[in-house]
Amino acid sequence: MATNLIAFAIATLFIGLVCGLAPIFTKLKDDKNRLKQLTGIAAGIIIASAMLVVIPEGYELAMTDGHEVSEHEEEYALAGSVALVILEVDHGDITAEEGIEEIEGLIGGHEHGEEGHEEDGHEDHGHDSEASLSDSIAAVIEKVEDGDFNATTGIEEIEDLISSHGHEEEAHGHEEASHDDHVSGLLMGGAIMAGFLLMFVLEGSGIGHAVHEEHHDHDHEHGHGHIHHAAAGGLLVFGLTLHAATDGVAIGAAAATSDFALTMTVLLAVLIHKGPAAFSLGVFSMHERDERKDSIRDVVIFSLATPVMIIIAGLALAELETHMIGLAMLFSAGTFLYVATVDTLPDIHNPESGKKAMTQVLIGVAILVVLLLIANTLDLGHAH
Repeated sequence: MATNLIAFAIATLFIGLVCGLAPIFTKLKDDKNRLKQLTGIAAGIIIASAMLVVIPEGYELAMTDGHEVSEHEEEYALAGSVALVILEVDHGDITAEEGIEEIEGLIGGHEHGEEGHEEDGHEDHGHDSEASLSDSIAAVIEKVEDGDFNATTGIEEIEDLISSHGHEEEAHGHEEASHDDHVSGLLMGGAIMAGFLLMFVLEGSGIGHAVHEEHHDHDHEHGHGHIHHAAAGGLLVFGLTLHAATDGVAIGAAAATSDFALTMTVLLAVLIHKGPAAFSLGVFSMHERDERKDSIRDVVIFSLATPVMIIIAGLALAELETHMIGLAMLFSAGTFLYVATVDTLPDIHNPESGKKAMTQVLIGVAILVVLLLIANTLDLGHAH
């Protein structure tokens, strides 16, 4: 996993540096229309990745409790296997005695059941609703072996156990489902909202992620000399760097799931968005900084934020429970949704650029959908 994290970190660092330094050392900054096109397409890819990948995957992971899932799966698997043996007995394929032997083999002997029976001190331990299914079946098998009743009666008792156990599990599940789903829904919705509101508050506080050039155009139109805003420039770099760090959390969380398709989808979305963001920062920094070295420093700081956070998040989240990884992904999805919408809404609301912006976003969505279909065709699905 560490090797993958380093590879992802290098990829994001490379994109950030190349795209961020390009306007500082070349004349690419003069092509603003191309930058807007790339930003629109990137926004579409980010929206699609959040809606189609990050949120569904985050939801699935957040709903997962490894211990409970494993325990229920074992119970259901045992019940199914025992039911098949009982069917064989009912159809006359095997005798009741042979059925008892096969069921005893399925539960791995009845030693565990005997221990539970002795500790419990109850004759009806096999029917105790709090006992595990395997313990209950083992208690019935013990009675058959002790001669308390014959194998046929034992099969009937075990069949009743499976039936009653299934009803109890279903009732218990329904009883807790509404409360658990409500709490889980609040947590998951809250994680998405927290990511969205974080970017919203930063933007409203002047520590935004977006780079706006309107004031430069205004200066040129009125013939005024450009005024440098060191404080504003520093806040912008901080805002962009913080957002780049949340991108790193998204990639690190995806990598922590060991799901290749998910990780590559999130990585692709971040890389495509990081390019225009780094380029915009390079352009803005050239206007705000007096010396080129200061602009280079801004780009380097921004470019390092994502790879550093990829490694930190990937290693830290790998040690956490699965549902916590899911919540981290949902938080990142919230930042994705904010950034994608804010990047495109100004152009969408502009009558002159609205249709172009809409087309660019739809192109971005289509690109990711096609990539997901290809991944599905190549069977690069879930690995967790």
